[in-house]
Amino acid sequence: MNYKLRIGITLLLLVGLCSCAPLNVSGLKGNKISFGSNVTAIQKIKATPDKQGNVYIQGKVERKVPLLKHRAYLINDSTDQIWVVTNQSNFQEGESVVIKGKLLYESIPIADQEFGEVYLEEK
Repeated sequence: MNYKLRIGITLLLLVGLCSCAPLNVSGLKGNKISFGSNVTAIQKIKATPDKQGNVYIQGKVERKVPLLKHRAYLINDSTDQIWVVTNQSNFQEGESVVIKGKLLYESIPIADQEFGEVYLEEK
């Protein structure tokens, strides 16, 4: 193989390897991924029992809580925060994530008042 061809292939491989960023995949999760109009601001997610469907959220992991077979993560996107239940155990506090989840509502009636909360179950 000629010398110039070797250098060309080596440079091509080196540039290709350097341009790859580490990506942690969990649905659509990554350190610096932005999905624009697909991402819903957490502030726009209302706490109502009839609110159903799937949404994408993007934010930082504030806290993590181990559950029996799952984990719960508090995600903050600077507009608000929401709990996400998932079987992923590799999210770290301070890490930026993008998560696709199903909106769920947990009713918490206390003294004739509703203190229910919306949360996400990762899909």
